[in-house]
Amino acid sequence: MSRAQAESVIKNIIREIAQQCAGKGHAASETLVAFMVKAVVLDPRNLFNVDRTLTKQDVQKLIELCVDRLLDQTSPTLDTIKMQVYFDMNYTSRREFIEEHQKVLQARLLPVCREITDSRAKTREDLESLYRKIVSYVILRSGFGSATDITTVREATAALQSVFPQTELATFMSLLKRDKEQQLSELTLIITGIQLFNKDSGKGGEGIEDLPAILNETLPATSREIEGELEGTQRLAWQYTALLESLSDCAVRPDLLKQALYNVRQHEAFLKLILADVILCAKQVEILQTELTARMRVLKATVHSKTAVPTSQVFPHFTMLAKLWAGLQDELLLLSMLSNMVTSLRPFLSAQSHLLQAGQLEQLLEEVTIKTDLERVAESAEEQVDPAEMKSCEWFLPETTANFDMLPLQYRGACGHTLIKENGLLLPGNPNIGVLKHKEKYYSFSSRQAAYEFASQADEYIELVAERAKKSPELIQLLELHQQFASVTPYSQMQSGERLLVKPITKSDSSTQTDTHILESNIVKSYEWNEWELRRKAIKLANLRSKVTHSMQTNLSHMRRHNSTQTFLPRDAACQTKRDGQSNVPKPQVYLAGLRGGGTTTTHMIKVDLTRPVDE
Repeated sequence: MSRAQAESVIKNIIREIAQQCAGKGHAASETLVAFMVKAVVLDPRNLFNVDRTLTKQDVQKLIELCVDRLLDQTSPTLDTIKMQVYFDMNYTSRREFIEEHQKVLQARLLPVCREITDSRAKTREDLESLYRKIVSYVILRSGFGSATDITTVREATAALQSVFPQTELATFMSLLKRDKEQQLSELTLIITGIQLFNKDSGKGGEGIEDLPAILNETLPATSREIEGELEGTQRLAWQYTALLESLSDCAVRPDLLKQALYNVRQHEAFLKLILADVILCAKQVEILQTELTARMRVLKATVHSKTAVPTSQVFPHFTMLAKLWAGLQDELLLLSMLSNMVTSLRPFLSAQSHLLQAGQLEQLLEEVTIKTDLERVAESAEEQVDPAEMKSCEWFLPETTANFDMLPLQYRGACGHTLIKENGLLLPGNPNIGVLKHKEKYYSFSSRQAAYEFASQADEYIELVAERAKKSPELIQLLELHQQFASVTPYSQMQSGERLLVKPITKSDSSTQTDTHILESNIVKSYEWNEWELRRKAIKLANLRSKVTHSMQTNLSHMRRHNSTQTFLPRDAACQTKRDGQSNVPKPQVYLAGLRGGGTTTTHMIKVDLTRPVDE
């Protein structure tokens, strides 16, 4: 089966499951259905053989199992998977969110910007209409009120006329499109800064929101709300953990309690991530407000009731004010997104909240000691592994490791040994006991004994954790096991038949090195491998017999030869009481005559000794 046919079959399976769920009154997104299909195929209890092509009976069984799981509204596992899918689809980092917001804003302003840059206004009415469009663009880009509000339009027009009067439209029309867009952006920043300065001076800006005051009120309230919800979620996690550890008879099945524990632990992880973003947002807002206040103070000192100030002194301050204000706007939008995320996560806790009736959980925990995560860590604070007992393993201890708190712990810091030995119980690990490094990954444990047992059979425990995650698919994201399940490909990227699993492509970094010169080099420059090249050189040497060296002079070169003079400094004179003597040996000189210009076939060479006699 070709790749296109395979993708079509898989999409049909997902579409069929979604349609059956919708027909029974429960809408399910394709992303949720695709994840559920993977979870059903991975579960060994369903007996799917991933090494062969699925038959029609397998496909029908797969559809039925997925529909049953998606319609089970009392399952905490389904709520946890929905929560994970929702978070993955809607949560973005600060940088990505701000970049996406800027793209959306530019897309909204693109029609207005195109009307301005493509305008060919010539009459007075057309020029006035173009000027009004520029005012509207500035208002929409700055976010100061509505472009239909008369007061807002009047203030923006006055600010624009002070920087860009209507008489400058002819020069603006002569620019290239790219230069027009750049000038529009610069004008927007300057005018935004002017309006902010006027608002701070009490000379307008009624339509401008007081962002610093709003943020100073919203940030603490949002932080308190998230912290309160986080405390409630953590309390539930501690209670479920204590109830599972007590091993007492309970009205709820232990497997449902573990699913509820996974649900609240996942909610806790998401809330911590959102709270960290809110704290970072508060720090960024504090920095922006400090810079905004300082810049406004400098600008007031520069203007200081002057009637005229050079633009080179004030325009940079106006531009910086606008950028700082835009940063505050971005932080407010980001805070709103995070707050909406917290609200949207609450419905995914409904299944576990209905496992026990009101007050039933407290009754079950009357004689059970509930321990917080910090208390569990404190209990094992005195325990620490001894690297000498297991020299074959590599251990990291807080006393001997720099940046110990920054180690990327596997299983989101949970104890993998407890997860296997206690049949799925999640307990936080204590890194102070000792962190095991195994195959470039780091593992923490809840006790020293757990650390020793896990280290003695690390590969087996890691495989058992993966098998456990196949039975409880919500653990894949909760424990961050994506790398171990990298063989599961997205359905839109399936490449081979109807198989739902493909083997991963193994990649590794490798390098080779070759010696530059193994043996000592011995290169003969005059060597020639081509006999015709040797023949050419022999002919060239033979032709020297018929060559005569001569020179000639033309009228242009006459009296133009290069002249040079040399001046010797006066020699040093000296006198002495005795005479110095010296001798010199003549230099041997031999001249060979008759090598060139011979007129006969034979060459007669005469050797003349030109060496001067010694006795001369």
